[in-house]
Amino acid sequence: MSNKINAIRGMNDLLPKESALWLSLERTIFDLFISYGFKNIRTPIVEKTDTFHRAIGQATDIVEKEMYTWADSNGDLLSLRPENTAGVVRAMIEHNLPREGIQKVFYQGAMFRHERPQKGRYRQFHQIGAEVFGADNAKIDAELIAMTHSLWQGLGLKNVSLEINTLGSAEARANYRTVLVDYFTQHKALLDEDSTRRLSTNPLRILDSKNEDLRNLIETAPKLMDYLDEASAKHFEQFKAYLECLNIPYIINTRLVRGLDYYNRTVFEWTTTDLGAQGTICAGGRYDGLVEQMGGKSCPAVGFALGLERLILLLQAQNLSVGKQPLSIYMMALGDAAQLKSLQISTQLRQALPAVILYNDITLGSFKSQFKKADKAKADFAIILGEEELNNNQVAIKPLKGQGEQQRMNLNEIVNYLKEQK
Repeated sequence: MSNKINAIRGMNDLLPKESALWLSLERTIFDLFISYGFKNIRTPIVEKTDTFHRAIGQATDIVEKEMYTWADSNGDLLSLRPENTAGVVRAMIEHNLPREGIQKVFYQGAMFRHERPQKGRYRQFHQIGAEVFGADNAKIDAELIAMTHSLWQGLGLKNVSLEINTLGSAEARANYRTVLVDYFTQHKALLDEDSTRRLSTNPLRILDSKNEDLRNLIETAPKLMDYLDEASAKHFEQFKAYLECLNIPYIINTRLVRGLDYYNRTVFEWTTTDLGAQGTICAGGRYDGLVEQMGGKSCPAVGFALGLERLILLLQAQNLSVGKQPLSIYMMALGDAAQLKSLQISTQLRQALPAVILYNDITLGSFKSQFKKADKAKADFAIILGEEELNNNQVAIKPLKGQGEQQRMNLNEIVNYLKEQK
């Protein structure tokens, strides 16, 4: 019997060799969001279960089947967050932030859903999201689309499409629900087990079924667009006009309803055909009634979340890197005096060249073994400090990639030389 300990199924380690891409991507996204005036918010990973019941809706798959929930020692039901909008709304209400004016916030972190793990769909997964509170016009909806569109362009992504829809007001949706239930009830014999259950709990979710056998039935179902209230129809027309003004192509998908009960009016998804079944990389929409539903004062809101694992998979599938890789230097020394001096020099270099990666050899091996480690680290340059360099108050620098001769320089010359290489 093995004593080996493994990670929980569907909860994966991020190893050092993979982390550079994650860090570069996160920095790129954060910088973009900040440039649009968003500020960071961080909420707990654990919330009271009722936070998600009230926000997401008890008839959703997430609440019914996928949450990690347990009773605390005092009897409170607690859950790992399956998404973060509910926690952000709870924080907005608790700290009364909307009173200070429009709030533009972004978050990042792990989410948890107990579902069958597959490529691009894990039990612990990571999202970065943006939320805006206090703006009810279609201009902010379009700005969120523009921001994500700018991100895809900056990353160089191809084969990414925008799908949009409108869910109208709560009243319009209630009227449409009655019509939809009547329609699907007439064809109940054709429904699968999931859709039959949703018929009484959340019939709009039937429209989002992935069962190909139901495609024709869903395609011929009544369209919510035909039951919209006037204000929602106008909002959707304005939203489309902004997208057209921005030259952002879109597809109207009347079956797009999203899996969370709190959405109203605008909903959207950015999808790709390059990841198989898990094709959604970013999704969101408007949830104007959620703040009030969770006990706050009425406050319009809109937001989205993008999945980092899927975005990473898409970057890898399209063979894309993120950001310019910094110069890397391997600092090697031979002899006790040189080892002491090398630590001093590497500290000075880091201060003078903060954007450069500097590996300081800690193996104390021969120059031959240190060069092997420099190659393994894929360093651009080696800085060499031996007895001769030490006596002349200099160091040697050797390019490790491409052409170039080894040269001796003093510290200031090394700094200027490396600045020219960047």
